[in-house]
Amino acid sequence: MEKTTVYLPSELKRALERAAQLEGRSEADLIREGIAVVVQPHRVAEPTLPLFDSGTGDLASRVDELLEGFGES
Repeated sequence: MEKTTVYLPSELKRALERAAQLEGRSEADLIREGIAVVVQPHRVAEPTLPLFDSGTGDLASRVDELLEGFGES
């Protein structure tokens, strides 16, 4: 994790302290959760496989058929 300093208005800081105490969690944990909620819609999705369409999805199952005669004169 990386350390970040955040300045909060006094009332928000008091509310954070109360929430942390009531939930039995650290202030830092609540701040991380709040930031995660805000940034979630802006995250870029990781690409999933396949990254491109080769056009033929059964090459591995047809390797012997496709290579038949390859390298023969």
